[in-house]
Amino acid sequence: MSSVVSVLQGRKILLGVSGSIAAYKSAVLVRLLVKAGAEVQVVLTPAAAAFVTPLTLGTLSKNPVLQGFLKDERAGEWHNHVHLGLWADALVVAPASANTLAHLANGLCDTLLDAVYLSARCPVFVAPAMDLDMYQHPATQANLGRLRQYGNTVWESPAGELASGLSGPGRMLEPEEIVAELERFFS
Repeated sequence: MSSVVSVLQGRKILLGVSGSIAAYKSAVLVRLLVKAGAEVQVVLTPAAAAFVTPLTLGTLSKNPVLQGFLKDERAGEWHNHVHLGLWADALVVAPASANTLAHLANGLCDTLLDAVYLSARCPVFVAPAMDLDMYQHPATQANLGRLRQYGNTVWESPAGELASGLSGPGRMLEPEEIVAELERFFS
C-alpha cells in the first residue's frame, strides 16, 4: 500500500481566527491541516474567543494559541509578530470578519493578528464570513478589493443559508475547500 504525501506536509501555516459565528469551522480546519502534515499556529482575535476556545484550537493544533501581544506581562515576554510573519509559509485568515477585513485593508493594528498580517512576508489567504448585508456593504466590498490589490488571495464567499436565517453570500469557505485551495497553491 502506498501512502501519498500531502503538499502541505511540513508547511508552516498561521491561522488567524476572527470573531464570526463561522469560527466554529476553524477547529475542523486546524484538524484537516494537521492531518495533512502542516504545522499550525493559531492566532485568535479577542472577538473570536467568544465563539471558539483556545483550549480546543490548542489541543487540535498541538501548539499554544496566541491571543495577545504579551505572553507574560509580569516578565515582559511578548509574542513576536515579526517572527511569526517570517516563520509562516502562509497566513490564512478564516473566518475573516468584517471588522478584521477592515483592519487588514486599512492597516489598523490593535490585535496580534493585525500585527502579524502587517509583518507577514508569506502569501496571505482570506476567507470572509459575515452576514449577507455586511458582506454586500460597499465598505466591505472596498476592503476586499483593497486586500486583493495588496496581493492577497481573497476566496469568494459562497452563497447559502446564513446564521441569521438570510440566504446569500457571506458564508466562510468550507474547511475542506480551504485545504484544497492551499494544496493547489503549494502544488
